Amino acid sequence: MSEVKKIATREGYGDGLAELGAVNPNVVVLDADLAAATKTGVFKKAFPERFFDCGIAEGNMMGIAAGLATTGKIPFASTFAMFAAGRAFEQVRNSIGYPHLNVKIGATHAGITVGEDGASHQCNEDIALMRTIPGMVVLSPADYVEAKAAVKAAAEYEGPVYLRFGRAAVPVINDEASYQFEIGKGLVLREGSDVTIVATGIMVSASLEVAEKLAAEGISAEVINIHTIKPLDKDTILASAKKTGKVVTAEEHSVIGGLGSAVCDVLCENNPVPVCKIGMNDVFGESGSAAALVAKYGLDADGVYRKVKEFLNK
Repeated sequence: MSEVKKIATREGYGDGLAELGAVNPNVVVLDADLAAATKTGVFKKAFPERFFDCGIAEGNMMGIAAGLATTGKIPFASTFAMFAAGRAFEQVRNSIGYPHLNVKIGATHAGITVGEDGASHQCNEDIALMRTIPGMVVLSPADYVEAKAAVKAAAEYEGPVYLRFGRAAVPVINDEASYQFEIGKGLVLREGSDVTIVATGIMVSASLEVAEKLAAEGISAEVINIHTIKPLDKDTILASAKKTGKVVTAEEHSVIGGLGSAVCDVLCENNPVPVCKIGMNDVFGESGSAAALVAKYGLDADGVYRKVKEFLNK
């Protein structure tokens, strides 16, 4: 069996911006002194006149992006998730969200897979924060291909968009030639009848592995890729929950306020079923390799498998 190709979703952000810049002259990119890490340096090299390094001043960068949006530009404001959603929250809320400006926020290095940078940089709260801003679209692509597609979809959408990307290399599960991204539309990657696994970001590939292990035991798991946390694809989630009667959510984010909370909101209102939320359980991360951390916190395929089995055996 050939080795699965692995590329970080932040690479898809950089490459997606460069491709977008070649066809849309209104696209401009801002960064907060992190172009090498966020991969916006790819765009900078191709279009230096449309790249703005705002320095380590994330709040100011959001204000500049807001101003550019009022002139007809499509600004992508880029920095680590901790700084984009955390440090600059007030500016994102009041300068971008409140006037509903056409600003795209490219947030890289989300979740515990930031690894050795430690708890201060491991943002497990950004989805929760961005979900609360009225009118904000929240995207969390699963792989490199989906990341590139998300960038292009965000540019075509009129309004504020938060895009979440990771640092670590993750399996490429989509075929670039055939893949189509639609904001607000989840993807059923594997059909099943015994349990639904609703996953986002890096947890999608892990969930597909889990489904394979469960299948070997005669357990049929449906896997749904929710690349758009907001607006959430309620119809796909409800249809699957009605079929299987049990739902597991998986995210590299706190179980408070993220994908799990969004899914529970929908199910509670429309079709209450048992739910198991897999993610960071109200704790901070710590310094360590990405692989060691996802294993310790049960976010690798083995950890998700154990939790799904426990849930099914209750």
